[in-house]
Amino acid sequence: MPAEVMVKKRYPDFSLDLAFKTDSKKTGILGASGSGKSLTLKSVAGLVRPDDGRIKFDGRVLFDRKKRIDIRPQKRGVGYLFQDYALFPEMTVAENIGTALYGRKKAGRGEGGSVDEILERFEISHVKDRRPTALSGGEKQRCALARMMASGPDLLLLDEPFSAMDMHLREGLRLKLKKVLEEYDRSFILVSHDRDEIYQMCDHLVLMQEGRVIAEGSTEAVFADPGTVAAARLTGCKNISRIERTGDHRVKALDWGGIELVTEKDAGEDVTHIGIRAHDLFAGKAPVNVISCGKVSVSKLPFEWYVTLENGLWWKAAKELSEGNSQFVQPESLSVLPEKILLLKQGSARNT
Repeated sequence: MPAEVMVKKRYPDFSLDLAFKTDSKKTGILGASGSGKSLTLKSVAGLVRPDDGRIKFDGRVLFDRKKRIDIRPQKRGVGYLFQDYALFPEMTVAENIGTALYGRKKAGRGEGGSVDEILERFEISHVKDRRPTALSGGEKQRCALARMMASGPDLLLLDEPFSAMDMHLREGLRLKLKKVLEEYDRSFILVSHDRDEIYQMCDHLVLMQEGRVIAEGSTEAVFADPGTVAAARLTGCKNISRIERTGDHRVKALDWGGIELVTEKDAGEDVTHIGIRAHDLFAGKAPVNVISCGKVSVSKLPFEWYVTLENGLWWKAAKELSEGNSQFVQPESLSVLPEKILLLKQGSARNT
């Protein structure tokens, strides 16, 4: 379902000024802490009133400053999953869900099924008589999600739903959440500072920095061609160097010892940097873009080697976990394919 978000909000020490459009049901907003992701969601939900802008979802205007439209949060048909889940602490799990069903009926959005049906669907029947303080992190998340879905929202807003989870729990809970969202077939906007989370769950991506949109498009396309230095860093590219252009498809990497590299795309005059993702380097020689390793620095991880070349390039090498492969064997050189070199501009924020 199409959504349009144009929001301006000023605070003494922060300014939110962004605009994006999406036709996707699975939209992700990726940005560092403090970039304005949660403020954007709260604006869509009606919990924060923008100074200016327009918010529209599925043909329905939720906010328009010029036309003086500001639909109340309860009437927007939007469900919000807070970082801390915001469960009613004095109520049991069943009572939390019952409250949402009552609100749904009162708002005229249908019955929504019974409490027991929802408890079973979210696999929390066994904790229905417990209060939130007696729940695990995963149980709290499922309870909060169940309560949100019980209210019958058209649009789901997910505010870093895994930020409070231990690392070993996140993957399993992420897959469970993805399954639930697919079953309910609702549009959602997920905000996170975890690029893997966004990549796995969303097919449309908005990159934010300091209250601005710096890139937008299909998730795969943005990762493949982030366009700017700031966007490349947000998508996890650690190898970034200033360049000197030596030809239409040839550059000198000034921060990597001046090595010359061939690019697939034309490095135009506005290209100021290049990027190489650590996993796109590979051992051995290729027809072009052979890089001498020199003296390297190696860090040992359970499944990978983190290798820093003498010229400063960083390489992520897969590690065999069989006996006899516990020592890093240094190749003489690494290579990178021309199509894997990211052409980047210095600019950060996109004009809105």
